[in-house]
Amino acid sequence: MSQQFELPTNATEKSLLSIVVPVFNERVMLPLFIDRVIPTLEAMNIHWELVMVDDGSEDGSADYIKELIARTPGIRLVKLSRNFGKEAALTAGLENARGDAVIVMDVDLQDPPEHIPAMVECWRTGVDVVLMQRRSRSGETFLKRWSAHLFYRLLSRTSRTDIPVDTGDFRLMSRKAVNVLLQLEERNRYMKGLFAWIGLPTQVIQYDRDPRAAGDTKWDYPALVGLAIEGLTSFSISPLRWATIIGLVAASVGALFGLWIVIKAMTLGVATSGYPSLVAIISFLGGIQLLSIGIVGEYVGKAYMESKQRPLYVTEEVVESPQRLRRQNTSSQSGGTSC
Repeated sequence: MSQQFELPTNATEKSLLSIVVPVFNERVMLPLFIDRVIPTLEAMNIHWELVMVDDGSEDGSADYIKELIARTPGIRLVKLSRNFGKEAALTAGLENARGDAVIVMDVDLQDPPEHIPAMVECWRTGVDVVLMQRRSRSGETFLKRWSAHLFYRLLSRTSRTDIPVDTGDFRLMSRKAVNVLLQLEERNRYMKGLFAWIGLPTQVIQYDRDPRAAGDTKWDYPALVGLAIEGLTSFSISPLRWATIIGLVAASVGALFGLWIVIKAMTLGVATSGYPSLVAIISFLGGIQLLSIGIVGEYVGKAYMESKQRPLYVTEEVVESPQRLRRQNTSSQSGGTSC
């Protein structure tokens, strides 16, 4: 599945940095993103490329990127044939990135591009992963902040992989880390967990997440719940154990309740009104059974999808300018939080 790229011959005197950006219906955001990320990259003493993955956008995002490529060297468009989801788009971007270091970030500018120089400086100290950890989340509702806080800690406690809390996709990975990641060929991909699974020396930088600059988020609450379920079931079998424990507790409570009814009837001669209690017990046990079946079904469904061995995505086209890289001869500058 993965592709191995050699460092281009015209970039041997300096490192090559790849920025991987998944795009889905972000036509409004793209000019704002370009206006901030390119000046940041131009101020650095490094070769760079911008790998933008269009994940089946229907608002002209791909057409805008093509126009941008015609007048701006260093940008490549990987256009997928339809919407395959962000995890597949990230994988496509990583497989097409040629850099010695690869930064993954979103186009909504909630993760400020001005932190890129500090991330690169950390990487140059010898670490393989520079992890950006959110110190605050501006522009988000209390419910979203609270649910994200709870989810990350629940995932960290239940997973056998040490998944850092309060982190998203915004991070830098060395070529070594990217190559290891691309060896993982599973179809059900929870990228935040896969990023953590590879291990390797990691440096954490804390930052303040900004509000979305324009447009609307594509992640509504049902989508976020689905992503949370994907994360929990991809990196832990704890939900199966929870179902077993709940079943044992429910069976024990039912047995004790039945014993209590028999003892009360034999010793006190009290007749038990059966209909309300019977309905309540059946409803309770039925709910537990459906919940347990749903949890088991989630794991069975994952195994079923993996058995199909379908490709993660289909590439419609790859567009890039003849001058694939941007050369910079300015002195290196650092920004944001230091390593």
